[in-house]
Amino acid sequence: MSRQPRRSHPNTGVILREAAGRLDRTTRRHFLRQALGLGTLTLLAGCDVTDGYSAEAMLGRISDFNDRVQAWLFSPVRLAREYPPSAITRPFPFNSFYQPNTPEQAPVIDPEAYRLNVTGLVERRADWTLPELHALPRITQITRHICIEGWSAIGSWSGVPFSHFMCHVGADLGAKYVTFRCDDNYVTSIDMPTALHPQTQLTFWFDDQVLPRAYGFPMKLRVPTKLGFKNPKHIGEIEVGNDYVGGTWEAQGYNWFSGL
Repeated sequence: MSRQPRRSHPNTGVILREAAGRLDRTTRRHFLRQALGLGTLTLLAGCDVTDGYSAEAMLGRISDFNDRVQAWLFSPVRLAREYPPSAITRPFPFNSFYQPNTPEQAPVIDPEAYRLNVTGLVERRADWTLPELHALPRITQITRHICIEGWSAIGSWSGVPFSHFMCHVGADLGAKYVTFRCDDNYVTSIDMPTALHPQTQLTFWFDDQVLPRAYGFPMKLRVPTKLGFKNPKHIGEIEVGNDYVGGTWEAQGYNWFSGL
């Protein structure tokens, strides 16, 4: 006896639009552009989609699955492409989560009063001054910053390899997450293999100048193997741990891993 195919819910279109409406604008545009049908979504989720909330939960499970696949595919030794100085984008674009999206909204941080807090699963939790950070080994990379909104730009970034900093503070390299809390109230986290990638960098200089306020003064994280929103600016705290704390954009539907 042949199995009868499942019929779409009569309100399929409304349900999927409602679920997409709960996503951030970039994810929503991608979702609607792909025009996934109910049959495909049901197959991926292994369950029926009967309302907007179940559709949203199902999309969340697909997103989690996508994160796991990206983490599995990530190579801790594969390098992002580096470029010659002639390829640097000038002026380098500004972007943020501020409303309005202008550099004037960036925090004003006193370099003499600044302290970087290091917390969590580390042996040495002493706060860092900016001169102490600047005294760490310095390397430069010219890599491409890729924004989830569809644009990209090449910049020159100088600072200390994050793996060096992690070893210096005695971080537990078996921990799952490194979380960054920033002085503009931005939060995100990365996985430990990405933290130890040779190109992941604590950046203090941009284009051979002290990192400008617009680009993250006094310090940002440069991760050329991830999308731009995983490169936090104005970092005030670094926490090593095993608890997932989400993030500013991740809470709005962006994929957490967001590798390239």
